Amino acid sequence: MGQDKDAAGRARGHDYGYKLLFSHPEMVADLIRGYVREPWVERLDFSTLSRVSDGYVSEDLREREDDMVWRVRWAGDGQWLYVYLLLEFQSSPERFMALRLMTYLGLLYEDLRKGAQLTASGRLPPVLPVVLYSGSRRWQAPEEVAELIETVPGGLERYRPQLRYLLLDESRFRDDGLPEVRNLAAALFALENSRRPEDMERVLERLVAWLRRPEQTGLRRSFTVWIKRVLLPARVPGVDLEQVADLQEVRSMLAERVEEWTRDWKQQGIEEGRREGRELGREEGREEGREEGREEGRKEGGEAVLLRLVEMRFGAEAAETYRARIEQADSETLLRWSERILTAKRPEDLFA
Repeated sequence: MGQDKDAAGRARGHDYGYKLLFSHPEMVADLIRGYVREPWVERLDFSTLSRVSDGYVSEDLREREDDMVWRVRWAGDGQWLYVYLLLEFQSSPERFMALRLMTYLGLLYEDLRKGAQLTASGRLPPVLPVVLYSGSRRWQAPEEVAELIETVPGGLERYRPQLRYLLLDESRFRDDGLPEVRNLAAALFALENSRRPEDMERVLERLVAWLRRPEQTGLRRSFTVWIKRVLLPARVPGVDLEQVADLQEVRSMLAERVEEWTRDWKQQGIEEGRREGRELGREEGREEGREEGREEGRKEGGEAVLLRLVEMRFGAEAAETYRARIEQADSETLLRWSERILTAKRPEDLFA
């Protein structure tokens, strides 16, 4: 119960920190520039990027506290592109995220219609739906709503709704180096994915250089708050950062205490390695926690794979029916049951 409360507290802190960071247009602009790798991005005039006020958003959307709506003009014709940014902090992917986004975008479009926020030709403006996910498990949920709807032969599939969102799964950028050209979103992801204190120190050095201008004081403070209250407490529990007020001070403290924090970080890595091993069954933790998470991760990874196979072959109800039995099995038994999935005609055949 205590661990659940701690996890919930970390999620709330993470949620608050990201909302704080992505309330700055520079963060949203760098997110689009760096991670929406499509030619049309070059046509955007980022100097016009602005947060859509509550006056344009209905009460239904205002209740979506984890989401933000921004807009930016196309260079030349001055039309607006809307960006629906959904910040997702769950530990595991939401399978029906595409359906959720279709609902939210429907509400947004209805608000734009009512507010006469249409294009010059009287049409609805384009919207880019973005899901920024920072959970520990890789995102494997469908990114197109049509994939969530059963196909029916005979032409009925023509009437399935279509909506695709852009997924930005931070874990997929784990091995990306920090670009030479300034990108604040890349710095955020690099800090999240840093494996050692010295990795974080290098990112902080670049971040301090990128945020030197007086007009960037607010953004610099937001990064400092997030690092103090979310990032470092998760890596080095019990660290006292109350007196730290600026990014440069965070960097200096990190340099002074790197040996001590490396030891604490290593222990935290072992614990995280165990958790990641249990969740993934193949990435046996971080480098320091690899051995400790391997055996337990192999078993629980086998459970996850078998449950997924049962769900795909026989449906979600069958997976839930046999979940307890699968979770109680050892690794060899899980492997034997998994081998039967291709020939089993009923879920009971797996466990015969």
